Amino acid sequence: MLPDPRSHRPLIMGRRGAVATNHPLATQAGFDVLRSGGNAVDATVAISFALGVVEPMMSGIGGDGFYQIALAGSGEGICYNGTGAAPEQATVERYRKEGGIPVSGPLSTSIPGTVAGIAAMHKAHGKLPWSKLFDTAIDYARNGFAATHGYSHFAGEAKGILGVDPRSRKVFLDAKTGGGPEVGSLIVQEDLARTLEEIAADGAEGFYRGKLARRLAAACQAQGVLLTERDLAGCQAERVAPISIRYRGYEVRQTPPNSTGFVMLQELKIAERFDLKSLKPGSAELIHILLECRKRAFLDRERYGTDPRHGTVPLDKLLSDAYADECAAAIDRNRAAPHVPFSAAAGGDTTYYCVVDAEGNTVSAIQSINSSFGSGVTAGDTGILLNNRMAYWHLEDGHANQLKPGKRVRHTMNAPLVMKDGKPWLTFGTPGADNQVQVNFQVLVAMIEHGYDPQQALEMPRWTCMQPGQAANYPHTGEDAVTLEGRFKKETVEALRQKGHNVKVVGDLEGPCSVEAIRILENGVRMAGSDPRRDGWALAY
Repeated sequence: MLPDPRSHRPLIMGRRGAVATNHPLATQAGFDVLRSGGNAVDATVAISFALGVVEPMMSGIGGDGFYQIALAGSGEGICYNGTGAAPEQATVERYRKEGGIPVSGPLSTSIPGTVAGIAAMHKAHGKLPWSKLFDTAIDYARNGFAATHGYSHFAGEAKGILGVDPRSRKVFLDAKTGGGPEVGSLIVQEDLARTLEEIAADGAEGFYRGKLARRLAAACQAQGVLLTERDLAGCQAERVAPISIRYRGYEVRQTPPNSTGFVMLQELKIAERFDLKSLKPGSAELIHILLECRKRAFLDRERYGTDPRHGTVPLDKLLSDAYADECAAAIDRNRAAPHVPFSAAAGGDTTYYCVVDAEGNTVSAIQSINSSFGSGVTAGDTGILLNNRMAYWHLEDGHANQLKPGKRVRHTMNAPLVMKDGKPWLTFGTPGADNQVQVNFQVLVAMIEHGYDPQQALEMPRWTCMQPGQAANYPHTGEDAVTLEGRFKKETVEALRQKGHNVKVVGDLEGPCSVEAIRILENGVRMAGSDPRRDGWALAY
């Protein structure tokens, strides 16, 4: 059964290139690079830095990122891990004495890895000079960008965090009210513009081991942030192969641990054991099965999700047919499984974007400073808004994600990419912390099983599920609930309750996440969609 072809936004299509990001200005930045002869990686660089300026509540050079590429022609998959580790001074003992890990403020910041990841990817695959890809980001930082409804909303929500730091308060909040600025107000970041000029000239080396690194470390130390010159100097991006499974004849690739992309692959492996195509989209029968697949995969996230340099993630078992059979057999099609000890919604503010160029190079990219406006701390006159990624650590002994200096935290960020017959078929993803892999799961099932196009799949009614003990941010608590958007039929809501799900209903487009997607047709057409729940926008030519 195909969905109603009408949607809030048009399906964007072009033959040569496409860009979809969480902000129109960033989409335009990447689009301009493609039109001027750059490839998908060049466009990704321009988008990354532009997003850090115009969407500061979601990402920036003070945060982390994962970047997956499928190269044109060969279809070779490469992932760049741009996530930083815990600082040397960040120990379990220290935070236990503090009474736990703060979710904002100076002690919530880990080593930022975004610049390392982006630079490593560009060095290997970029076509245009690095320094030529910063013009748009620098312009919007120096001269300002207009606050959107989304920006004003998030700034207002974060005023308590931003208001503590004088620099953050001055830049990101309304000077008169102390809250979110009016829509159309210009947000100017002059210090950040100068820093971006330094990165454009000196590259990642300057950010981690040069003059900028020294300024950044000194500012952090002065403000009580644990980052040191030694921490920054030790940060290196990692180039790795994607992990993948086969699903209904497609190859679904994901970013490997310390990303929890493997959770989405597990969900798909279990779901493949059921005849989903015969179940009506939006029905309680379909949603129930997907919810139960999600529950089992999230248990393994808690058991095994970690930095593979410091622990074992048994992907051979978790992504095996035998284990998927076992998990599927345990699902009762008429009754929800109760929550278990490893078990919310975690506030996660991240940004996702994707690019396909004229040659067919495809990039799936995600970056974040964790919560809205991260730590709320701006590092001195660098203009860098720092992340609060330390909040993702666990402190209890024996947990796979227990804090350790030099270890990378378990990330909810993941950047999927789907291949068919050795060629890119779909690049897509979303911000949204714990909700990411379950919303990506729904989108891909809708497109493969029920024939949705990207815009339809992104706009369909959305559900999310959390259970106690599974929230990403410390102290990892949360309610036991399934949240449905209001566009689901009343019969669906009631049927899920009858099956034992604790259902909450929110507004029609008030579910989490902001998915962007580009589907590549056999005739070469790039078909792009953007989520109406935030400021996402797509362009193609």
